[in-house]
Amino acid sequence: MTALPLVFDAPRRAMPPRHLADMSAAERAQAVADLGEKPFRAKQLSNHYFSRLTVDPEAMTDIPAAARERLVGALMPSLLTEVRKLSCDDGTTRKTLWRAHDGTLLESVLMRYPDRATLCISSQAGCGMACPFCATGQGGLTRNLSTAEIVDQVRSAAAAMRDGELPGGPGRLSNIVFMGMGEPLANYKRVIDAVHRICDPAPDGLGISQRSVTVSTVGLVPAIRKLTEEGLHVRLAVSLHTPDDELRDTLVPVNTRWKVSEVLQAARGYADKTGRRVSIEYALIRDVNDQGWRADMLGKKLHKHLGQYAHVNLIPLNPTPGSQWDASPKPVQDEFVRRVKDQGVECTVRDTRGQEIAAACGQLAAEG
Repeated sequence: MTALPLVFDAPRRAMPPRHLADMSAAERAQAVADLGEKPFRAKQLSNHYFSRLTVDPEAMTDIPAAARERLVGALMPSLLTEVRKLSCDDGTTRKTLWRAHDGTLLESVLMRYPDRATLCISSQAGCGMACPFCATGQGGLTRNLSTAEIVDQVRSAAAAMRDGELPGGPGRLSNIVFMGMGEPLANYKRVIDAVHRICDPAPDGLGISQRSVTVSTVGLVPAIRKLTEEGLHVRLAVSLHTPDDELRDTLVPVNTRWKVSEVLQAARGYADKTGRRVSIEYALIRDVNDQGWRADMLGKKLHKHLGQYAHVNLIPLNPTPGSQWDASPKPVQDEFVRRVKDQGVECTVRDTRGQEIAAACGQLAAEG
């Protein structure tokens, strides 16, 4: 396997028009004033978007009709158009393919469990990290998503839960994971701004707890260190996938720049600052990274660098059509878990959902 080139900067493509969710509260008030309206209209608009979860001007009856059309037209442009939805797991898992203003395709996945509802969101269209077992990585990077394009995935899912669109009746969107298309920390500023819009209390944001938000990364060390200083309490997830540098250089090509020990040291800095455990994501691939000795090495390295802050999230690989990669057999998976735990590190297997609806990140967008 040959390491592929990494793309940290997205290709220059037109970003979507500015949206309410791109702006801070002060910026919204100024934008409304610039349109010749009273600044308090910004709070009304924000209340409709973040609290009532609507972008329909007809529903905004507290704003005069003439002003409503002008404000919504200028500050709530349509960002994402639903292309199609696919459901499985008796309707409790729903994947949505979205088309942005420029034709860019992206995905989000809403998963309802008995005790929570989790949305997996995209932060980029495509991905430049070039991990060969990932459907998104195989397609390359199209562009970064705007803050509002990220947030609008969440608003739509929150409305779907409120309206009882998934089995189980009306509910509340409780958890957000930045584990869809893209490398979140390669779109750093917009992702951080999106976290604030997702977590700030209404009417400035959607009011989801920071502790219920997970931001993943393949290991962009400077960005992890920067995140450590943000004062946030989101969970950090590191997509490690193997504990040894030799294999990781090919599975996660960014490893040629920042080695496993550097990534884990940066993650420990985040854990020390926030007091939060770090989720170590490990896609278990048959005959590639599922050997017992790698489980031993993983447990030892995590125990050394992260101690009580380490938690391994073992992911049975969701194969993509035509891929050479496949999931490890159940006995191999169970042995891997046992050996990691023997090193004093917590290890659990992720609940796999959506295999019949192209749930592996990027599959639906690749199909178009």
